[in-house]
Amino acid sequence: MLLAGDIGGTKTLLGLFDPLPARPRPVATASFGTLAFPDLPTMIAGFLDAHRVAGRTVEAACFGVAGPVLGEAAELTNVPWRVDARHVSTVFDIRRVALLNDLEALGHAVPVLTEAEVHVLQAGEALRGGNMALIAAGTGLGEALLHNVGGRFLPSASEGGHADFAARTERDIAVLRALTARFGRVDVERVVSGHGLLNLHPVLHKDRCAAGVDLEAPDAAARISAAAVARTCAGCIETLDEFIEAYGAEAGNLALRAKATGGVYVGGGIAPKILAALEAGPFMRAFRAKPPLDELVAGVPVKVILNPDAGLLGAAVFAGQLNG
Repeated sequence: MLLAGDIGGTKTLLGLFDPLPARPRPVATASFGTLAFPDLPTMIAGFLDAHRVAGRTVEAACFGVAGPVLGEAAELTNVPWRVDARHVSTVFDIRRVALLNDLEALGHAVPVLTEAEVHVLQAGEALRGGNMALIAAGTGLGEALLHNVGGRFLPSASEGGHADFAARTERDIAVLRALTARFGRVDVERVVSGHGLLNLHPVLHKDRCAAGVDLEAPDAAARISAAAVARTCAGCIETLDEFIEAYGAEAGNLALRAKATGGVYVGGGIAPKILAALEAGPFMRAFRAKPPLDELVAGVPVKVILNPDAGLLGAAVFAGQLNG
């Protein structure tokens, strides 16, 4: 069997899979609050105790982690964890264990997703031989490139979410000034992420929040989005509008950097929850506003990943490749 994990800043998914060709089949999966455990091995131990399959062993494992992977270890960006592949291999007697950046792991799922697992924002026309790209806002912001090498897509990790936020509009400039005063430097993740919504909220409210959002509450980002969609708070509407435009602009930037004529995929936990707002227009207008190359990005297929377990699936796909 294969063991896979998608380790995020808020939640972690673990799964056992049968190593079928192309797309592994899930045998058992479970979701955990990441910070409910002191480390990954403790979480894995509890999962395997609950879901051990008699007579079968784990032959290979892969974990997508929200942070840069250096060698065989990773320090998670938004979680005080260090994950070490060799340690996991030793503790659980798994011969092959790999760590990938979480967006790199998600990238391994993209080629095996079905039409029902994505929602099309822009049909475009995928060019044969073109690269693809992946952007995902959740607790943080992840980006990855999928290089087309002889018709096979090879995901490449990126820390593009921590590149500088590029202001395009007067509202962007006001946001940049306010967040620079607060943080000293503003990367894209300060704006385009769950934390980004919380950063934008006080900047874009001229009056008290009509929705009564408590920024210290664990559901604050969801409440901002809900108030914006319901149009019950002008400041929350401005907040979500700025988030969506900045998200679309950065997705377009990534399309240019990757020359992603094969398509751009939007992952992460936020996009499926605000799908109607993404379809409304500002996201794609910001995506396409790239003169002199606006015609190029207008032809790029753009799809939202709907499968909430896609990152886990991608880790399983890579674990299957390890298992050979």
